[in-house]
Amino acid sequence: MQIILSVAAARMCAATACAALCAPLCASPSASPPTPPLSVTAADVPWDAGGSIEISWVPAANLGSATTWLVERSEIGADGTSGPWVTVAEVAIATTTTTAAKLSHTAPYWFRVTAVGSDGSSSPTNSPAHTTAHRNFFIGEKLPLFSAILTVCACVIYFILAARKGRPMKVRRIAALEAIDNAVGRATEMGRPILFVAGIQDMDNIQTVAGITVLGHVSKTAAEYDATIEVPTSRSLVMEAARETVQASYLAAGRPEAYNADLIRYITDEQFGFVAYVSGRMVREKPATCFYMGCFYAESLILAETGNSIGAIQIAGTAESSQLPFFVAACDYTLIGEEFMAASAYLSGEPDQMGSLKGQDAGKAIASVLIIVGVVLATFAALSPGGFATAALGALRGILGS
Repeated sequence: MQIILSVAAARMCAATACAALCAPLCASPSASPPTPPLSVTAADVPWDAGGSIEISWVPAANLGSATTWLVERSEIGADGTSGPWVTVAEVAIATTTTTAAKLSHTAPYWFRVTAVGSDGSSSPTNSPAHTTAHRNFFIGEKLPLFSAILTVCACVIYFILAARKGRPMKVRRIAALEAIDNAVGRATEMGRPILFVAGIQDMDNIQTVAGITVLGHVSKTAAEYDATIEVPTSRSLVMEAARETVQASYLAAGRPEAYNADLIRYITDEQFGFVAYVSGRMVREKPATCFYMGCFYAESLILAETGNSIGAIQIAGTAESSQLPFFVAACDYTLIGEEFMAASAYLSGEPDQMGSLKGQDAGKAIASVLIIVGVVLATFAALSPGGFATAALGALRGILGS
């Protein structure tokens, strides 16, 4: 029995010694850590708003078991010391560039790249010098927008010059603006006042400015017809602007003595307090014509329904899409969106305003053509990937910066 145990122990010792001797010979080459990149460079991204640095590196010929690259950065503080290393990105092994974004415009940064694999990580390779993300004078990504602005400005200038030379600028007929004279004439015949509400916002709202512009034409027509016009306002600045506009209109009509500043009054800034006053005034005075030109919200339906109940001719205009259905349903005429903004040029017929209007229309036409071309190319690219449509769509996106 002792002889058998001695033989077994000898066999175990021999097997252990053999395994120890053969281990280096049987080891796999992939067990070694990945090879680090040969070099790392960092450069500020040109023609950007700052805050971005592009990092690139040169991989070794034999990467070993590496599967990803770990890119890190360290910010240099005001005292010259480097901060902790922060991960910028972890990219696939086939990638050799990445971009660090949202960086400081003033602080310099160090960068390093490490190869990571199943057998561990390589030693990091640092960039040779620190890099700062500078803010550039011109942002390349904004070039398509800059080109679009130049194109629209060129169209506007061209049509303004053409209008000044006497070239006719055709604008389609807008029924709501054509009906202003008839509405004012009706109020004159009935001997009842005209009510004009320029919205509930202040003069910093473009719709209020457009409403005051329409008020100038309405008040001039009222002065010529010897009709009374009342303008309740919910902002003090709007009241002052309305008074100046109406007074100028009466002067232009040759009837300055008929101007009455008391008919243009400030009521209150509170939304429904103002609406309650105007609605009560409408029920008591029963104006023959009501104009609602400006920015309106929940009060639009209250005003329009009150005016409809007293049988007044109502002409409204607003760019608030949520309130347009109420005006369309309860008013006789409604200026929808850009019709309201174009009212000044339509009513005045001044060459500069008409040329500006036509120039903007030309810019919109160009944008519409680009949209249609893009939709057609995207459709054909989806039906036949990799063809001419795909290349053309990529070129169009590059031009537009999308």
